[in-house]
Amino acid sequence: MGAFVISKRFNDEYKFVFTSRKGKIIFTSLSYELNFECQEDIEKLKEDIVSTDFLKFKSSSGKFFFKLMFRGVHFATSRKYTTSLMLEKGIKEIVLYASKAEILDFSVDHFVFTD
Repeated sequence: MGAFVISKRFNDEYKFVFTSRKGKIIFTSLSYELNFECQEDIEKLKEDIVSTDFLKFKSSSGKFFFKLMFRGVHFATSRKYTTSLMLEKGIKEIVLYASKAEILDFSVDHFVFTD
C-alpha cells in the first residue's frame, strides 16, 4: 500500500508526494501555502481517484513521465521513468492504492527524541 507524505519545501510552502509500496516516489504535488490545503486536496483525491487523468509525456532525454490531472486541473507531476512500461506500473499503483493510502505529515518540527 502506498502513502501520501506531506513535507515542507525550502521556501516554507507545503507539498506532498505519493510513494509506492516499496517507498519510491511516484509523483510530487504542486506547492501549497497552508498545510490544511494540502491535506484537503489529498482527501479529495483519495475520495474521487476515478476522476483523475494521466497525461503522458516523453522528455527530450527519452525519459517518460506523466502529469496527474484531477477534475481538469494540473495536480501533480510524476518522477521520470526509463520505460513506458514502468510509467504504466506507476499509474496502476496510484489507481489501485491511492484511495487506501495513509497520510504521513512530516512538515511539523516535532522531534521524537528530546535532549
